[in-house]
Amino acid sequence: MSLLGGLSAPPPLLLLPLLLLLLLCPPTAQGDCSFPPEVPNAIQSVGDRQSFPEETTVTYKCKEGFVKVPGKADSVVCLNNKWSEVAEFCNRSCDVPTRLQFASLKKSFTKQNYFPVGSIVEYECRPGYQRDHLLSGKLTCLPNFTWSKPDEFCKRKSCPNPGDLRHGHVSIPTDILYAAVIHFSCNEGYRLVGAASSYCSIVKNDVGWSDPLPECQEIFCPEPPKISNGVILDQQNTYVYQQAVKYECIKGFTLIGENSIYCTVKGDQGEWSGPPPECKGSQISTVILATETPTTVSASATKPTSTPQKPTTANVTGTKVTSAPQKPTTGNVPGTEATSTPQKPTTADVSAKQSSATPRTTSAPHGRGTLSSDAAIIAVGHTCIILTVLFMMLVTIG
Repeated sequence: MSLLGGLSAPPPLLLLPLLLLLLLCPPTAQGDCSFPPEVPNAIQSVGDRQSFPEETTVTYKCKEGFVKVPGKADSVVCLNNKWSEVAEFCNRSCDVPTRLQFASLKKSFTKQNYFPVGSIVEYECRPGYQRDHLLSGKLTCLPNFTWSKPDEFCKRKSCPNPGDLRHGHVSIPTDILYAAVIHFSCNEGYRLVGAASSYCSIVKNDVGWSDPLPECQEIFCPEPPKISNGVILDQQNTYVYQQAVKYECIKGFTLIGENSIYCTVKGDQGEWSGPPPECKGSQISTVILATETPTTVSASATKPTSTPQKPTTANVTGTKVTSAPQKPTTGNVPGTEATSTPQKPTTADVSAKQSSATPRTTSAPHGRGTLSSDAAIIAVGHTCIILTVLFMMLVTIG
């Protein structure tokens, strides 16, 4: 039997072996690639894979100490049972250029990561610094894959002079260059109003102080305390540090304590150095003077006449009377006029009794009462003399 002009179809028994052969063929025979090729200084990233079908891509990673050369391929692709060509793309390089405090890499070098021997990078000054053109601002990758040592080609800018602080002091520990700090303080008796320190920092495109100069304000003490029975001399409306207040007592009072206090400072507040003095009254003792009244002897309206007498002695059984010498004495009695004459002592004996007529004295307080006391003594003395004379006359007559 023939088909289309005599061609005969293959016998069915021959088709079966061909189909079995196609089914049993290994994958490589169907277009798979073998294990990826080795690349110098690089490692394949295949993981646990054992087969690499058509269009499989394998990427390489540079070994430690090597860097991928920019622009070179780092992967291969399986095409027609073969891997695509790959050139050596890992090479030795300096690390990322040194980070400097005063300068930074120019933008053209910031995204670069491959720096072979001989590579040169350039820096620019950071804010707050200015270029020193006498020094190089470039670094080079040396054969040992390290960077050349940088010079300090950027110098710190200087802040303006802070000036003088009235009634205070500006302390500059180091300098007034960028990043420096200065401190402010006030003289004794003044308080600081404002910042106690200021930093030289970035201000727009230049440098300047973070805080302006503060102010030193004078500290005042409160109104001085008043005292009873005293006054403040030359009192002022206000009192400042070390200014004194002087006290004085009014007449009749004594000042106890210091006569002045002064204004001092504690922290940033004014206060007085101590309590004010006191004014206390003087203690005056009052003396009450006793007044003695002269003794007056009244007699009947007779006018006795005294005559000169000689000393007379009268003896009475058991009685002795002695009279003391008397000075002439004049005693005035209403309605009576008596004249005394000099008398000599007279002695009279009285039984079992001795009587002595002596002047009676009266004590009076010292001071202004002395004159009154003496007058009283004289009056009593005169009275005693008169009585003695009368007694002697009676003895003589009787």
